[in-house]
Amino acid sequence: MARVQLKFLSADEEELVHGQSIRCLEELGVMIRSPLVLKMLEDAGARVDRDRQIARISEGMVDEAVKNAPRGFTLCARNPKQDMKIPVSGTPYAATTGLANYMTDLDTGERRNATRSDLADFAKLADALDVVDFFWTVVVPMDVSDRSHAVHQLWTSLQNTTKHVQQVEVIDAEDARTQIDIAALVVGGREELRKRPIFSVVSSPVSPLSFEKGAAEAQVELSRAGIPIVSMTMPLSGFTSPVTVAGTMNVINVENLASLVISQTAAEGSPFVYSSAGVPADMRTGTVPSGAAESPPLAAGLSQLANRYGLPCMMGGWGLSNDTRPGVTMSLSEVISYGAEMFGAIDLTCGFGALDGAKGASLEQVVIDAFTWKNFRPCLRSMPVDEQSIAFDALRDVGHGGTFISHPHTLRNFRDSIFNRDEMVLRWEATRSREMVPEARAITKKIISEHKAEELDKGVLEKGDAIVTRYEKG
Repeated sequence: MARVQLKFLSADEEELVHGQSIRCLEELGVMIRSPLVLKMLEDAGARVDRDRQIARISEGMVDEAVKNAPRGFTLCARNPKQDMKIPVSGTPYAATTGLANYMTDLDTGERRNATRSDLADFAKLADALDVVDFFWTVVVPMDVSDRSHAVHQLWTSLQNTTKHVQQVEVIDAEDARTQIDIAALVVGGREELRKRPIFSVVSSPVSPLSFEKGAAEAQVELSRAGIPIVSMTMPLSGFTSPVTVAGTMNVINVENLASLVISQTAAEGSPFVYSSAGVPADMRTGTVPSGAAESPPLAAGLSQLANRYGLPCMMGGWGLSNDTRPGVTMSLSEVISYGAEMFGAIDLTCGFGALDGAKGASLEQVVIDAFTWKNFRPCLRSMPVDEQSIAFDALRDVGHGGTFISHPHTLRNFRDSIFNRDEMVLRWEATRSREMVPEARAITKKIISEHKAEELDKGVLEKGDAIVTRYEKG
């Protein structure tokens, strides 16, 4: 099967980036603000400077981690029909945005803090939309304590979608253990969770080359429980990484390899996803530009490196508008950048519903982004290139100057070979405005009022509430 792919690095350039990344790990090392994780790495062969909290990681440790990491695995869901096997051979799986600080009210359009009820609506909407493959915990619920944000995000999400949940926040080892307990309760125990991980966790280094204590220790706990780690590094070129694409790519690769070593040292064979949301900074304003021209080559180069190591890959974000209100307001060049970013060999992407550079979120924007993705994703599908699809016999039958319109080969294959875009969505896209928002709002309200995810057992609900309550009380 063939798939359109964008490549950025030549073989020599790929080798150079890899070599420089190894040099960084061996000579500069990474800062890990956890004595426990430093000790674990030191026991495995890293050279550790305890005073500076630096771990220097050898090429041999990287090679061993790469060898031990699984080449593919399944991101499972409450409903097994929604399971996602990665890597993919065609269209990447797509999710909502995550960890927004605010949302726009569905009725008034006003900006406000989100609650657990809002998060439940986002999960319910994602559950109902076929084009949304898995669910990121979209907003931070502000009706609970700061300490319990992440636990409530996972528990609320699991109750309102049967799809895989990718948790976007974990505070420390205790928080990680509680999230594991909640998911284990839903699937029937920790061993069953190891077999069927219904959630995964985004664990982000702090660029450049630093891992926070809580996140690193949580990553160890999660890896040991068989929970997939998504190492989403997020440097900002010119601020937290060198300003060049190559320099940013190197920082991202170093951080992913260091994160891989942490996970594989904690638990050999634990599932791991190579990932990045790194972007260039707008040096005029210090903001994060949507659809930056450097994003497609950066994503393409990183997906090549992930493929080099045999690791599943998550990159980019679809529709991450810098606007603070719902709509389709991106310029042509930004749209082209977003589209091109998807043409790397990636397995997962995210971003539906994001506003304000992912600082905000909107329910109707989830619908707008999901529908436009539905119109775009056929460009990424795999297509057969074989004798049947080349159709020599059909060409011989039709002959010179003939027509294929009534040939049996056309009748058998046209539905799978030619994609017809949704006319309503094309109309939305053509306005480059907010004209589609009322229509999207109506669709959103209908889904939220009518759709209900398959409910958890009453006993599971009671026990899950008790786990969350115990955690809140400390």
